[in-house]
Amino acid sequence: MRVLQVINSLATGGAEKLLLDSIPKYSDKGIQMDLLLLNGTAYPFYQQFKAAETGVVFELGTSSVYNPLLIFKIIKYLKGYDVVHVHLFPALYWVALAKWISFSKVTLVFTEHSIHNRRMNSWILKRLDRFIYSKYSKISCITEEVKVQLQKNLHFAEERFVVIANGIDLSKINRAQPYLKSDLKLSLPDDSKLLLQVSSFQYPKDQATVIKSLRYMPSTVHLLLVGEGVDLDQSKKLVQDCNLNSRVHFLGVRMDVHHLLKTVDVVVLSSQYEGLSLSCVEGLASGKPFIASDVPGLREVVQDSGLLFPYQDEKKLAAICTALISDTNMTAMIVSRCLLKSAHYAIETMIENYVQLYQL
Repeated sequence: MRVLQVINSLATGGAEKLLLDSIPKYSDKGIQMDLLLLNGTAYPFYQQFKAAETGVVFELGTSSVYNPLLIFKIIKYLKGYDVVHVHLFPALYWVALAKWISFSKVTLVFTEHSIHNRRMNSWILKRLDRFIYSKYSKISCITEEVKVQLQKNLHFAEERFVVIANGIDLSKINRAQPYLKSDLKLSLPDDSKLLLQVSSFQYPKDQATVIKSLRYMPSTVHLLLVGEGVDLDQSKKLVQDCNLNSRVHFLGVRMDVHHLLKTVDVVVLSSQYEGLSLSCVEGLASGKPFIASDVPGLREVVQDSGLLFPYQDEKKLAAICTALISDTNMTAMIVSRCLLKSAHYAIETMIENYVQLYQL
């Protein structure tokens, strides 16, 4: 079987990381899997994928992924594949329209990674969405909540949807070794305690709450922020305004996140909502206590394992972090629950579910 994965780019993001980790593993299932990028800019994920030489990569240039002329470039790539598996908007639209105007018979599958998008707020765009999604034989939703929301908006029959949770490579996380604080080259005091959030600096992420929470924690607590995005400068300004320059460290895009997870004392993810965040699941699997905002997409995964705090409540977040840092028994209990929950999100399970979906 030949499958083509299509995504906007291999920039930093959960869906992009998912393909980076999973595509090499499909060959063991007898599937030849290639990758088509609307934008082939050499982001770190792209460079890592190319270096691994695990599949053929096609690129449609390095210009905007929102250019509708990409529809015509996509058409020729629909040939020769049994399944074309698409991720994210606008790839969602361009592939569907390429199939429609070319009368291609290829089977389309789309993975819905988010519980919400702005198109849901527009009556006209909801109608357009219904037309676009109708070109996909199956719509895979990463959680039951995502499925419920999408089905509510599209009004498709139940059999069009399937729930397949995103998976992580637990073996990679388990093998990762922690750094010494000196290895980080951040001039950290020997008695410092470290918090870590891994997420892009854009909506719906909420680094601001984590940054502001430091004001209510001991001065020995430092925050490491991994990621880039349009809100990065805004976050840096907030750090300056809160006089936290010496305690907040912006690390940019990192390819050693698993090692960082093993190095810190507490892992945090503050968002307004999520689909099924890989950063969330990797946090659960890190062997460190995991804290997340009590919002859709995080609540369902973290409850009964990690700890939740009310959205944008920096004082409550600070209180939880301070308690974890000072109470080893509490930390050990939370870590044990997190590790148990993370086992449900093994990448091997996700791959097996997709193989079965492709064969329908």
